[in-house]
Amino acid sequence: MTTAAASKTKGYIAEVDQFSAHNYHPLPVVLERGEGAWVWDVDGNRYLDMLSAYSALNQGHRHPAIIEAARKQLDTLTLTSRAFHNDQMGPFLRELCQATGFERALPMNTGAEAVETAIKMVRKWGYKVKGVEADKAEIIVCENNFHGRTTTIVGFSSEPQYRDGFGPFTPGFKEIPYGDSAALEKAITKNTVGFLVEPLQGEGGVVVPPAGFLARARAICTKHNVALIADEIQTGLGRTGKLFCYEWDSIRPDILIVGKALGGGVYPVSAAIADSEYMDVFHPGDHGSTFGGNPLAAAIARASLRVILDEDLPARSAKLGAWFMDRLRAIKSKHVEEVRGRGLMIGVVIKESSGVARPFCEALEHNGVLAKETHHQVIRFAPPLTITEEELEFALERATEVLGK
Repeated sequence: MTTAAASKTKGYIAEVDQFSAHNYHPLPVVLERGEGAWVWDVDGNRYLDMLSAYSALNQGHRHPAIIEAARKQLDTLTLTSRAFHNDQMGPFLRELCQATGFERALPMNTGAEAVETAIKMVRKWGYKVKGVEADKAEIIVCENNFHGRTTTIVGFSSEPQYRDGFGPFTPGFKEIPYGDSAALEKAITKNTVGFLVEPLQGEGGVVVPPAGFLARARAICTKHNVALIADEIQTGLGRTGKLFCYEWDSIRPDILIVGKALGGGVYPVSAAIADSEYMDVFHPGDHGSTFGGNPLAAAIARASLRVILDEDLPARSAKLGAWFMDRLRAIKSKHVEEVRGRGLMIGVVIKESSGVARPFCEALEHNGVLAKETHHQVIRFAPPLTITEEELEFALERATEVLGK
């Protein structure tokens, strides 16, 4: 990539360093424009986006149908709060329930808010329906989990940095090894109300569970009357080669959490989705959000969902992901320990003897490909699901150059 006129990039980065909290360590690129799978920086350099905003851009940058829906709604009504109805939220929730096969959906904004909603829902269900003693409810989670950044959520993280300095933490959570169904059953008590799990751990390093784990977890949860809660904020809406990752195990969770791609890369939209048995524990005043279900969000989410379904992005992800992983595995590299994933959610694990993944991501950036490290050793490739085979060839050529050295 060109290095001339880098003063624009340096100036923007210096401004962020001065005025922002230092809670991120982004690659040193400043983006100003995007279209499809491509983005351009302030100095005119073009990059292939192989991260897609952590799966928030499954439909690609500025998909015309989503942008059109946003513009149309901006011209009519953007916010009412939940004090009043609007003409977009009902159709949005109906279409979301029809697409997912559940009876009810509760709209929120960020993924973490939807996770918190699911936690409140399953706890109240435990007390009001299952009959758990007051304030005794327990939720089982997995090691290496990532469900968001609120104080409750980081409190049940196994990552020391996520917890450091933020306690005291909310009680009521038990941790088991990811993929260990025997540990799940052993951890269940009369007070267990839910099992919160990512069908594939994205932020944790693109970790695929053992075959059949979710099916066994489903059977165990059913046996003990425990709600199975699937966090599909990153893995859902086509990312792993099916509409939802849990479909790989042919199961149905009790509560489904979605976000990121639901907003089409345009606006934050999330939801907790469940049947009436769980959703009906909420009554006016129990839970809410001023912006949740606002007409702009609902109109954008409707268009985002239509693009995923009409363009059959899950099937596209399955086909291109299998091809891309095969090609990555064929790269002769002394640095790569493993290539793993599902669909277009792929992790390239760097051997510890070769250092960490960050320098490889920096080298890819210099070669026109944007990817990001996760869990120190893993390069995550998760491009827009609208990407073409030719564009993936571009990424493969650069990955071969960077990893093959």
